[in-house]
Amino acid sequence: MSGRLRLTLASWAATLLAACALLPLVDPPFWIVQAAFLLAVQSGVGAVARRVPLARPLTVAVQALAALVLLTLVFAREHAFAGLLPGPDAFRFFAELLDQGGTDVGRYAIPAPLSEGIWLMLIGGVLVIGLLVDALAVTFRSAAPAGLPLLALYSVAAGLSDGGADWLWFLLAAAGYLMLLLVEGRDRLSQWGRVFGGASPGSPGEPGYARAPVRTGRRIGVLAVGIALVAPLALPTMNGGLLDPAGSGVGPGSGGGGTISAVNPLVSLRDSLNVDEDRQVMSVRSEAENVSDLYLRIVSLDDFDGTTWKPSKRSITTVPDGAFPTPAGLGPDIEREEIGTTISIADWYGQDWLPMPYPPSGVDIRGNWRYEPVGMTLVGDHGQNTRGLTYQVRSLDVRPTAEQLAAASAPPAALERDYTELPDSLPAVVSRTAREVTEGATNAYDQAVMLQDYFTLSGGFEYDTEVDVGSGSEAIARFLRGKEGFCVHFSFAMASMARSLDIPARVAVGFAPGTPQANGTVAVGRRDAHAWPELYFEGVGWTRFEPTPTRGSVPEYTVPETPDSALPDPARPSAAEPSEPAAAPSKSESCSVQQQRLGDCASEAPLATLPTDGDGPKWYVVLGWVLGGLAVLVLPLAPMLWRLRTRSVRLGAHGRSEAGTASHALAVWDELTDTAWDVGISPDESLTPRRAAARIVRLGRLDPEAAASVRRVADAVEQVLYAPQPRPTAGLTDDARRVVAGLRSGAGRGMRLRALFLPRSTVRVVWAVSARWAAVRDRALALRPTWRKPTWRKPSRQQG
Repeated sequence: MSGRLRLTLASWAATLLAACALLPLVDPPFWIVQAAFLLAVQSGVGAVARRVPLARPLTVAVQALAALVLLTLVFAREHAFAGLLPGPDAFRFFAELLDQGGTDVGRYAIPAPLSEGIWLMLIGGVLVIGLLVDALAVTFRSAAPAGLPLLALYSVAAGLSDGGADWLWFLLAAAGYLMLLLVEGRDRLSQWGRVFGGASPGSPGEPGYARAPVRTGRRIGVLAVGIALVAPLALPTMNGGLLDPAGSGVGPGSGGGGTISAVNPLVSLRDSLNVDEDRQVMSVRSEAENVSDLYLRIVSLDDFDGTTWKPSKRSITTVPDGAFPTPAGLGPDIEREEIGTTISIADWYGQDWLPMPYPPSGVDIRGNWRYEPVGMTLVGDHGQNTRGLTYQVRSLDVRPTAEQLAAASAPPAALERDYTELPDSLPAVVSRTAREVTEGATNAYDQAVMLQDYFTLSGGFEYDTEVDVGSGSEAIARFLRGKEGFCVHFSFAMASMARSLDIPARVAVGFAPGTPQANGTVAVGRRDAHAWPELYFEGVGWTRFEPTPTRGSVPEYTVPETPDSALPDPARPSAAEPSEPAAAPSKSESCSVQQQRLGDCASEAPLATLPTDGDGPKWYVVLGWVLGGLAVLVLPLAPMLWRLRTRSVRLGAHGRSEAGTASHALAVWDELTDTAWDVGISPDESLTPRRAAARIVRLGRLDPEAAASVRRVADAVEQVLYAPQPRPTAGLTDDARRVVAGLRSGAGRGMRLRALFLPRSTVRVVWAVSARWAAVRDRALALRPTWRKPTWRKPSRQQG
């Protein structure tokens, strides 16, 4: 096996090993098999292009074209010409899939479902990284910089993973890179032998010379990988960041420190509301008399940047052993009752945050959980989630009265500053509408109730889960104008408007009350996923409001005590409301391309994953398409590629010895006659080299310089054929290239194109194959057993 082929295999393996770091991010992980095959095809195209050989930039371009065709065959056959060549429709489809994939990456927790968008991002990303590694390490013969794209691939995976087996993926990626370096630079590593091996690396031909670089490379690799694995244990833990999943390796082990900054859970709410089948997420059994107010809170969002609400980066600590601290702002005069709730989570629902009634006063749960005291939430540590858990929560049923809320004093200055902050980019219509709606209110409580009534009663708003969530600073303004949306829009808008009125506000995410069952439990489904605003009142604390019409239950402390009230019945479970909007998922969010879920859960829906049972292409069908596509690409170009390869071999020979002089001169002459043949001057085997040269000069209308070059090559050929000791002739390759350029310039455009793509001289391939077949046939006949060979017949070559 040649060195370049070994390097090609090493670059393929290094890319594949680094890509393994992406396996924990997506479920199911079988995409890696397809990525390995497509990456092998792309590497094989590069090997063939280098074998021709093509120019380095052209080699990379051919590989990129092959990768594009492969992606078209797998993802966009219906949008391509003849199911193979991508056109404008295919590129538009790719853009839509990539956009969908970007949305899915932000929507789902790890492991995400293998939607078509994520699938394209994975396969396409691996092919792009593989192309860069192959180009750097093999085409440009520089393996060291090839570690940069490998590092980029590993870093993306490490930044998103839950940290459970990061050391394994790092070990695989590092091993692939070291293997690539060893294959490419054995002699470079050998100079380190004195430091790590204690012996001289030796010289070529000496014993041990070939083995020293290998030993040295192994030692260097083991030492480097060992340092990389052990050193982080002695360094401070670094956590947080928007891409760090909640609870993934937060804090140093089971200690009491650390921080948490989590992915915004709001992005998956609409998908959970729009599912075709309302799968049960959890079963709840509570001591509360009225389960219509039993909201299960997951996390609070208190950081508003003008585009969206998200959790702030918070310090976390160990879960208190006994009772939780009293909620912030809750005074002793407020009526409350402690209730117990048992929650059983479905084994497919893996949420990093723990759903609990608010405010919790204690929790009994197994596993690795940490406590965030500001939001009074529990978050999983080092990959812990809620799959299949059953736990008990003690919580306070706080029952303030309207009079107590109206009489609330001003909140603490620090809390008011943090929870009334609004970005400068917020459109003025938000605060203006808030002032108009609450005109005449005398206190913060009246303002909050007026805002709630504006959304649920008087504002003309409609609940619709098919409305886009929107982004940017104008999203809330568009919602206030269009007056259509779902819980995300309503909670965002009310919290923002409350802050504009200097009322501390945040957004809570979790589940609205579910559906009571005959056995006394409450079934909470995916369509119960919900978001609602929480406003702060000193003496009461964080207080729930419900601005979303037909969802959840309106708090009793916001309902006027008049018999003709038009407000919805507060004792109303969300499942009893009309669910027509939720039952009609938008066409752009169908389950055929993605499994919609809240948080982290493994889908069991057959349409959520790639078809494997006849609904989609089988692997051998894809293989056939790939091979067919490569054949369609390569076969028309085969004559040109063969001709370029032949010219490179002929003109690249060196006549340093007497035998080499003869072969080089004859190869150059063959190239001249074949080039002349390609432009329409057919060879005449009956002519001497001198007369053949004169014929080429005359028919090819060569200039004097090119004519002199033809004659010099013909003289060199005559010396090889007739001189006892032919002397070397310098510059034959340059003469040949000069003649080739002259013949092309003398031909018309059509002839030049034909000479490039359909050269006549490629018929020599047919002649060579025919001659080889005849030789093989004669050899086979000669090897037949003698008892089968006719005794009366002999081949003519055996006579005389």
